[in-house]
Amino acid sequence: MFKFLCGMLITACMAFGPGAQASSVVFLNPGTSKETFWVSYTLFMQAAAKDLGMDLAVQYSERNPETTIRHAREVLQGAKRPDYLVFVNEQYVAPEILRLSQGSGVKLFIVNNSLTAGQLALLGNRAQKYPNWLGSLVPNDEEGGYLMLKELLRLQGPVAPGQKIELLAFSGLKITPSAQLREKGMLRALREHPEVQLRQLVFGAWSRERAYEQASLLFKRYPKVSLVWSANDEMAFGAMQAYEEIGGKPGEDALFSAINSSPAALQARLDGRLSVLMGGHFSMGGWTLVLLHDIDQGVAIEQYGGRDRQLPLLQLIDRAQAKRLLVMDGSEDYGVDFRSLSAKGRPPSYRYPFSLQTLMH
Repeated sequence: MFKFLCGMLITACMAFGPGAQASSVVFLNPGTSKETFWVSYTLFMQAAAKDLGMDLAVQYSERNPETTIRHAREVLQGAKRPDYLVFVNEQYVAPEILRLSQGSGVKLFIVNNSLTAGQLALLGNRAQKYPNWLGSLVPNDEEGGYLMLKELLRLQGPVAPGQKIELLAFSGLKITPSAQLREKGMLRALREHPEVQLRQLVFGAWSRERAYEQASLLFKRYPKVSLVWSANDEMAFGAMQAYEEIGGKPGEDALFSAINSSPAALQARLDGRLSVLMGGHFSMGGWTLVLLHDIDQGVAIEQYGGRDRQLPLLQLIDRAQAKRLLVMDGSEDYGVDFRSLSAKGRPPSYRYPFSLQTLMH
């Protein structure tokens, strides 16, 4: 899949007929240009842009929020501004980007992590201050964290009265809303299962290396751990490496879980090393381009589900789905006719079919 990428700036263009002007979109990607999730996120956006006839440029921040702000300033205050700027409230950068956008004429859309309740309270009158903020799409992160632990416990099976199941949890960054919500969901599931003892929750910063270092200490400290909850796949792989180094077998001696449908995670799900896998939210950026394309076509998207919406994209991936997603990986169009998803000319009851099932047809 990486063969489609070239450097930090990725542009997907599609020629129109004479005189036609393609809508231009810049996506501020908060991840690194080698990070599997954010690379697959970009590839899906490129497939959508090509199908929809939109010009897409993607700028990676390499997980540096200052770089995200710098890129936003260049996009919003530069001489050649895009029609749309798509960005993520990773590490709470959204309010500053909204501030920079004032008077720019660029329309804004937030994906994956939107503003927190506290940020919204400080924002004031959104419609008056930021009329060009079109909306947001976020996944069901809290539910994802909840369902992942519930499935781990289902696989673990019942325990004898008075016995405890020991759990380790690896969250992302403290200042990332998606990590907070996934953690919140896990804690909700914990409250329903007093037989589970959370030995420690650590912040692995989404990093395989960081989680490996943490897990190397934690498995020695808590040798009876049998469940490992991880807010992404990279941290799960770091934890599995540490577990294997002390002689444990993931999927047999302890059950591991992860969020993200990267090829490595899908293969680990098929191999049984990952017992629980949640995924589907890599498609968020592509679905966002469908909405922006509709706005260009004069569609009032608020009539088809609202300006700010949460999509149930995170779902359990079984073995059959893992096989299907692996086959799709790296295909240029993902088998999706993005134009057919448009709400243009549809009745008010129409709802965009943005889900993993749309990819699995």
